[in-house]
Amino acid sequence: MTVHAVSLWHLVAAFFGAGIFNAIGTPGTQSDFARWGYPRGWNWLTGGLEMIVAVLIARPGSRDVGLVLGAVIIVAAVLTVFRHRDFSHLLPLSVFGVLLAVAVTLS
Repeated sequence: MTVHAVSLWHLVAAFFGAGIFNAIGTPGTQSDFARWGYPRGWNWLTGGLEMIVAVLIARPGSRDVGLVLGAVIIVAAVLTVFRHRDFSHLLPLSVFGVLLAVAVTLS
């Protein structure tokens, strides 16, 4: 398996896992979204979009759309984290950023 394929599947797993986690909406997740000023249920929208991104990236015909949508989601999350100075979320977002950069660079 190539580095590109491995990075893509890690990205698919990361987006799908984050999507499930956000969609389940643990009390901590719901608290984060509320503290950041997002409306109730925003975690479901975010989680759903993240799972859609995972499916789009997994399919070669829609991969580019998935990578762009995934990048938009991660940029929005980074901006939210910086705006609210909630830097504890930067490490996982950095992992997504690196995986996205590798996937795009090797495409």
